Amino acid sequence: MEVQETAVQTDRILTVPNILSMARLVGVPLFLWLILWPEFGGPDNDGWALLILAFSGISDYLDGKLARRWNQVSSLGRILDPAADRLYVLSTLVGLTWREILPLWLTALLLAREAMLGVAVLVLRRHGYPPPQVNFLGKAATLNLMYAFPLLLLSDGSGWLQSLSAIFGWAFAGWGTALYWWAGILYVVQVRRLVRADAAAG
Repeated sequence: MEVQETAVQTDRILTVPNILSMARLVGVPLFLWLILWPEFGGPDNDGWALLILAFSGISDYLDGKLARRWNQVSSLGRILDPAADRLYVLSTLVGLTWREILPLWLTALLLAREAMLGVAVLVLRRHGYPPPQVNFLGKAATLNLMYAFPLLLLSDGSGWLQSLSAIFGWAFAGWGTALYWWAGILYVVQVRRLVRADAAAG
């Protein structure tokens, strides 16, 4: 999990944090297959899907912590970590919306934020800037959503556990969505400042 660290960045590929991020990326299609299989006549594999989501949340926390502690912050890690975060969010949105666990309006709200950031990245590239480094607020938003999604998946059913999961799941989803948009707006503000500075220098 990257937050604006001060550790020395390396070009190493096979580091423990990078391996964790790669494992999360491999888990994306597996998670989608598990969660959507019942929709196509297959068995219910929500338990395994929950385990993959739990692994994603734990590894998301560990990869950045270990990278900083072991001085394994890398150029590849700066790409893999946010890519894994974004793909997990998108794949979970697809799966839970298809299963009608997430309402379409929430999915649209989160996807609109992703579209806004996509445009911002294109603007940066046009001016020769790399994407800004992931900040703490963005990581906090992602972690809230990573907590929300397994709980909402677990809430699909009836019983006291499902009811409790729904309460906490929607609480995390609300905070995560708000922080997700807040981080996105700050990202756009940062992009605007860079573009303006570039125009003034030119």
